[in-house]
Amino acid sequence: MPSQRPLGVGLTPLETRREVVLHVAHRAEELGYDSFFLAEGWGHDAGVLLAEVATQTSRIRIGTGVLNVWGRSPASIAMLATSLQEVSGGRFTLGLGAGSPPLAEGFHNVPFKAPVQRLGATTRQVRRLLNGERIESTVPDGSRPLKLAVRASSEIPICLAALGPSAIRQCGELADAWYPFLLPLSGLPEGIRLLEEGAARGEPGRRLPLIGPCLPTAVSADPALAMGVASWWVAFYLVSMGPLYRETLRRLGHGAAVDDVLAANPTPRTFDVPESARGLFDELTLWGDPEHARATLDRWYDAGAQTPAITLPPNRPIEELDYILESMRPG
Repeated sequence: MPSQRPLGVGLTPLETRREVVLHVAHRAEELGYDSFFLAEGWGHDAGVLLAEVATQTSRIRIGTGVLNVWGRSPASIAMLATSLQEVSGGRFTLGLGAGSPPLAEGFHNVPFKAPVQRLGATTRQVRRLLNGERIESTVPDGSRPLKLAVRASSEIPICLAALGPSAIRQCGELADAWYPFLLPLSGLPEGIRLLEEGAARGEPGRRLPLIGPCLPTAVSADPALAMGVASWWVAFYLVSMGPLYRETLRRLGHGAAVDDVLAANPTPRTFDVPESARGLFDELTLWGDPEHARATLDRWYDAGAQTPAITLPPNRPIEELDYILESMRPG
């Protein structure tokens, strides 16, 4: 039966069509989705587009899913969050992540060093500023630390993307929610255990962060199309987006499938997933026809997901995106 539980919608940094971003946000609100998340890469400024979404919607929560911590200072992140909270009437969620070497070094020209520590330090500084405190100065003999001149009218949740054990523990210690992307379904229980370990080292009485995995979707009435999009999701991220996703899958027992995907995609890459590795489809994505995809989504809820978000494939015809939104709508 259709799930009555909260479900969000997310777009990746590869979706750079402004008109599609706005269309998806509108349709998500109309169809009863709980939240709309926009990631930022090397295209549009996510804050600008989310401000536009905020002024054109009235109910749906909006959020950065996620901002990397290399392109902005903690102060500029806090100012962005406070402004979007005001523009949206209190509907904003701040999602942060450590990004990747190509994004940090290849776009922001910043060395990708100690990403987990960078994410934690940024989160702590942003939280201080959002709480009305002065930033903690790390500049020797620097100027007097400042605080935000504008306070948000309500608390802004901070949510972290994390896949590695140390990052997940840090999320448990610091964040209001956990947004893993491309985590295998079979790895969710271990992730929750790591969250619990992190929460235990946080403030006394700290609650466990909400669990909101971001789930790539490849839903179609056409089996060949669904398999093609699912193959792209798996192969593209394992082959082209740095070592983190590969390392996570190897750590969680899917090393043979990872090796088979890499072997099937030499240069020039075709983003194919061989039959031997297609078990990754159900582990990593919501794919197939709507019935199969919804059944897989229910398995995520049963495993502990509380506020998952379907992640739409980038650069697909808008009719395909509408089909996915309508097929997966909360019922």
